[in-house]
Amino acid sequence: MDRQQEHVLQTIQEKDVRYIRLWFTDVIGTLKSVAIAPAELEEAFDEGIGFDGSSIEGLARVVEADMLAYPDASTFQILPGQSSEGQVARLFCDIATRDGELARSDPRSVLRRALDKASDMGFTFYTHPEIEFYLFHPSSDPYEEFKPIDRAGYFDHSARSAGLDFRREAVAALEAMTIPVEFSHHEAGPGQNEIDLRFTDALTMADSIMAFRTVIQELAISQGAFASFMPKPLIDHPGSGMHTHMSLFEGDRNVFYDPSGEYFLSTTARQFMAGLLEHASSISAITNQHVNSYKRLWGGDEAPSYICWGHNNRSALVRVPALRAGKQRAARIEYRAIDSAANPYLAFAVLLRAGLDGIERDLKLPDEAIDDVLAMTRNERRALGIGSLPGNLEQALAAMQESELVAQTLGEEAFSYFIRNKESEWHGYRNQVTPFERDRFLPVV
Repeated sequence: MDRQQEHVLQTIQEKDVRYIRLWFTDVIGTLKSVAIAPAELEEAFDEGIGFDGSSIEGLARVVEADMLAYPDASTFQILPGQSSEGQVARLFCDIATRDGELARSDPRSVLRRALDKASDMGFTFYTHPEIEFYLFHPSSDPYEEFKPIDRAGYFDHSARSAGLDFRREAVAALEAMTIPVEFSHHEAGPGQNEIDLRFTDALTMADSIMAFRTVIQELAISQGAFASFMPKPLIDHPGSGMHTHMSLFEGDRNVFYDPSGEYFLSTTARQFMAGLLEHASSISAITNQHVNSYKRLWGGDEAPSYICWGHNNRSALVRVPALRAGKQRAARIEYRAIDSAANPYLAFAVLLRAGLDGIERDLKLPDEAIDDVLAMTRNERRALGIGSLPGNLEQALAAMQESELVAQTLGEEAFSYFIRNKESEWHGYRNQVTPFERDRFLPVV
């Protein structure tokens, strides 16, 4: 047993922790949990917790069902609040086969492999997400449009807004779990909020995003509300994205920074951006994995639909935020397509591998998009060589299936399962007759 595991066991005794939840995700990004007593944790560190992997979406086939969950001591956190029976803690797990090999289809393992690739090139990958979500009044009628808890708008400070107290309590809960928050504010849609997490390494951030979603949803329930990370829940209001800022470091040096470069960007940063643009369509099914995701991307409201980059240009897919000279650590790029419902492990893995491919192949960054790309005509975009993201999940899956990079990043098992799962989602969606169709065609056709 290592010192970190010993520290966890000691903390559990000192803090009177009575329940421990072991967390991991399936391939789609649904959080899974099994609870154990503190007395069982030492054995779980050594031998893992057995479970039926074939019952977890995409994790294993029936013929190789027996799997083990090994708690990662570095992820130990006491959860906010306290039951009458004592404290509750959680640890994220790495999933392994009975032979002791890490499961290739475990999303955490997928991201670890991408990070190992970056490490072999001398890099550490850091991310900083801006996570948007809606708060609604709860409703038991699935056919009724959910009602937002307020009518506030972007950056509004309204004493009547329930979101004001909600954000304050959410930030307190997150920081109690040592998940540092950089900003929080009301977003443009009614009942829409944004909380930005302070940048850290990508694996820690992916774990934090999964914890974030759980904290937000549980806090909403406790306040008589309903939190949703659905990409486009309301027809006439903005969708919820997870704009993700990214940078690569060599030790303490941010390799995206160059004091003499345009916008203080290094050649490495420009190559990384070129890789993102090159693979944008093929990674779209991962960063935007639901049929509803494409209603956000193509619904306007500054959601990126076209494959281009720009300096401080919010219509661009890849944005270079404004940076002051000397702010080396703050040099970064922002990928704006990813939405709040993505599996963060897989999304960060494909974003990283796409960028690294740009570095390895010395890809050249196309010209910058100066103007509002959404306001251009199709011919104007075509003249500038600006392509478009997939228009729906079917198109995104078609692009993904042609991508050797995505297949290598996910591994054969996760890649094949993801395709099958999302094809099923698309077929189910395509077979629906919507209220729009009935309203438009029943009276006249």
